[in-house]
Amino acid sequence: MVYITRRERFSAAHKLSRKDWTEEKNYETFGKCSNPNWHGHNYVLHVTVGGEVDSETGFVVDLSVLGDLIKEKVIVHLDHKNLNLDVPFMRNIMTSTENIAIAIWDQLEEEVKEIGGQLHKIKLQETENNYVEYYGGK
Repeated sequence: MVYITRRERFSAAHKLSRKDWTEEKNYETFGKCSNPNWHGHNYVLHVTVGGEVDSETGFVVDLSVLGDLIKEKVIVHLDHKNLNLDVPFMRNIMTSTENIAIAIWDQLEEEVKEIGGQLHKIKLQETENNYVEYYGGK
């Protein structure tokens, strides 16, 4: 099996907090990420797809098609949005980087199969120092 990765970027705001907790407990747990007025990140998304190399094209999947798919199913929904308020597939989900990566996987898994690949990994970088890797399965 060969793995190929497509990188995309998006900017988004979010807030880590639980409505059933006090502002103090949210701050104690999530620090400045619980800012009542939100905060944002410039995320970098890596989508890795595995499969066999097609003998005619030499591709696992067409990266252009994969890029269009990621933009349509993920980026247009996340870019310059408030993840807590604007994104239907993030509703009622804590917008941690871990949960965002899982939600992105859920948006792409079946779609990637339709273009002939198998989703292998979602890597979502939130900051220069922090990223999450998700390999499916819950």
